[in-house]
Amino acid sequence: MKKLIIIPAYNESANIENTVKDIVNNAPDFDYVIINDCSTDNTLEICERNGFNVVNLPLNLGIGGAVQTGYRYAYNNGYDIAVQVDGDGQHDPAFLTKMAEVMVAEKADMLIGSRFLEKEGFQSSRVRRMGITYFTWLIKLFTRKKITDPTSGLRMINSDIIEIFAESYPRGYPEPESVVHVIRLGKNVREIPVIMRERQGGKSSIRFFSSIYYMIKVTVAILTELMRKIDRKKEAAK
Repeated sequence: MKKLIIIPAYNESANIENTVKDIVNNAPDFDYVIINDCSTDNTLEICERNGFNVVNLPLNLGIGGAVQTGYRYAYNNGYDIAVQVDGDGQHDPAFLTKMAEVMVAEKADMLIGSRFLEKEGFQSSRVRRMGITYFTWLIKLFTRKKITDPTSGLRMINSDIIEIFAESYPRGYPEPESVVHVIRLGKNVREIPVIMRERQGGKSSIRFFSSIYYMIKVTVAILTELMRKIDRKKEAAK
């Protein structure tokens, strides 16, 4: 199987070199591509100096646009599996081989690495945990499926979902919205316990007030998508 690691990177000069070395040492059966989202620091320079596989975006597209670029790369190059690994060093590549094995064994379309199933390692900030609990409740309300870590960026998908995400993917804060979309398509979404690390350098883009905006924005996006599907069903029934 062809397996790809997508590394979205915006101003990750403090982390990107160690992130790639970690992948090479602990997930050698995976290819990788860095999506440099028009960083304003020397992230691109570090990638080019080390000969890393990098796609350089001429405009800043945000996390959703950067990740979708990675999925388009995966689709265009015929990958069977793609997984997002953030460029900040929080995701441990040592779990990726196990994730791929579980994904195949359980015939999962999406496999999410959850830090909350066994509650080991870094558990995120209190504000973010509040948001995660809220999205777990919201997703279960609308899909009847409990996802313990709906904001996890460590998500592995198969070729069917790669094709879907290459064509259309949420922007901004895409993780909860895209999980709902995949579940509503009737796909098999599973979770596996992982241990995440605290950010190895740089700063998170999510603060208290942006977290509130995040919750409101994603809630509206999920409700809008559900209403569109209801409208499409009504039109089809006419």
